[in-house]
Amino acid sequence: MKSQIYELLYKEEGLMPQEVAAHIFMAAILGIVIYLSYAISHRGTIYSKKFNVSLLILTTLTGTVMTVIGNNVALSLGMVGALSIVRFRTALKDSRDTVYVFWTIIAGICCGVGDYLVAAIGSGVTFLLLLLFGAVKNDNRMLLIIRAGRNSENSIKALVYKLFEGKALMRVNNTTVDKVELIYEFSNKTLAKAEKKNGNLCDAIYAIGQIDYVNVVLQNDEISN
Repeated sequence: MKSQIYELLYKEEGLMPQEVAAHIFMAAILGIVIYLSYAISHRGTIYSKKFNVSLLILTTLTGTVMTVIGNNVALSLGMVGALSIVRFRTALKDSRDTVYVFWTIIAGICCGVGDYLVAAIGSGVTFLLLLLFGAVKNDNRMLLIIRAGRNSENSIKALVYKLFEGKALMRVNNTTVDKVELIYEFSNKTLAKAEKKNGNLCDAIYAIGQIDYVNVVLQNDEISN
């Protein structure tokens, strides 16, 4: 019984050099596919080429690790224990970046165990889905920030209500003894419609008088002015 358990845990199946090369080479090819998919479908405000290259390398490294592990249960348990102490501190700015990280790991695992067909079909379908839905843009939320004298507060509220036809939601109303700061939220479509109908909104707001500044801020996964 002990010998059977030992053979199960320490089962070794030697791979020929060409098989090892095939596993790693296929993982590298799929890494390039992932690299191209990320570069083409990326819609964020900041494209990180370093992160994209890291995806390619991660696919190859995962395939290499899985080639080493193979069917060796003891080695796989040791590898899990070794990797469990690793802590990654890189913050992902786009939620889709998590998908790409999982994609690289899964593709590397499939190539490492020689399941090229599964890796190719899965990566192909994922590539097409990301190209299709990656081109869909969100209806980004906008913030209108106005700082002015308190005497102009009611006039500003009335004008904003008129310009946006009541679709601008007030989020913040900060006041001091002589100043007021108003922050409104609305969609990008609402802003475009208001500008098309009324012209430049900043000019209309500044015409009230006693306006210190008017800022329009885009709310997204990453904040940009």
